[in-house]
Amino acid sequence: MTLVIAMDGPSGSGKSSVSKGVARALGLRYLDTGAMYRAMTWWMLREGVPVEDPAAVAARAAEPVLASGTDPDAPTITVDGVDVSGPIRGSEVTGAVSAVAAVPAVRERLVALQREIIGAGGIVVEGRDIGNVVAPDAQVKIYLTASAEARAQRRNAELTGVTITATQADLARRDRLDSTRKVDPLAQAADAVEVDTTSLGLDEVIEEVLRIARKHLAAADGDSASQARSRTGEPPHEERDE
Repeated sequence: MTLVIAMDGPSGSGKSSVSKGVARALGLRYLDTGAMYRAMTWWMLREGVPVEDPAAVAARAAEPVLASGTDPDAPTITVDGVDVSGPIRGSEVTGAVSAVAAVPAVRERLVALQREIIGAGGIVVEGRDIGNVVAPDAQVKIYLTASAEARAQRRNAELTGVTITATQADLARRDRLDSTRKVDPLAQAADAVEVDTTSLGLDEVIEEVLRIARKHLAAADGDSASQARSRTGEPPHEERDE
């Protein structure tokens, strides 16, 4: 299957859980592009690079070796051969990732890596600029959204020792940075289907995305059959009463 599903949306909208669920259901690979930016940020912090200095970040953006696993049941991310799946979810990385992700040299390198992984398709890709920048030709584009309160509650469930108020403030900060950055800002693609997940359970959201994807696949199959008949001169199929 060459299908590419682009899953965009702000932090806490449910992209990761939904993307993995859809990938499993359709037998596709899965790529978390956000983890790549977090891995780059983790490396910068470890190396003592001042992440608030775009020039300093750009100067070293080509150094770390990043590798992303695409198994939806066990996604991995390594930096220089070290598994950083856990460390990249810490508060230090979370607080710095938007600044690092805004650096053009970082985005240029990681978008190239992401496109290489996407390759011939068969993948669900989640992030903030997939439908507009990374995979603008994706056959299915979804934009997940949710209320600020719902997003904060979901994200807070993944953290320890953090209040809902603090989490909501941090999400608002990241939204502001991601949507106003000069390079590849967070934005809904014009041809993306928006799915509001505020009042929906995970299974309901996955099923809605699957419905959209299967509708595309059915239409594509119909177009292929029609083109095949056209090439062979076969007349369109007509149903008849027996």
